[in-house]
Amino acid sequence: MYRRERHSVSDLKAHVIFVTNYRQKVLTADSLALIKTACESVASKMCFQVLEFNGEPEHVHMLIEYPPKLAISQMVNAMKGVSSRRYGQAGLPKPQGKTSLWSPSHFAVSVGGAPIEVLKQYIKDQKGAP
Repeated sequence: MYRRERHSVSDLKAHVIFVTNYRQKVLTADSLALIKTACESVASKMCFQVLEFNGEPEHVHMLIEYPPKLAISQMVNAMKGVSSRRYGQAGLPKPQGKTSLWSPSHFAVSVGGAPIEVLKQYIKDQKGAP
């Protein structure tokens, strides 16, 4: 389904991964639930959606749908900041005594739509101006 806004129609989705500092295995089922809730809260405030969320002891995966006005880095930084803060407030252990739960880096890749080769062929098949 397309996102319809005042001046745009879009279908932007990304697979996002972020990892704990030093890839320390500190995440549990309970802490992943807390992180998911924190990320969904950020998403609601910033007007994007977490479509899918899962994780392992040292990283989380998310599928997000977002408007064209937001940069992936803005969304990731907000989710990492809020989830790290709530994680600490819950008294959960951070990696090797660090103040932040997350590594400063992240992975993001756009997803969805037709395969690249189909899109390339579609563009090649368009009629140019005479």
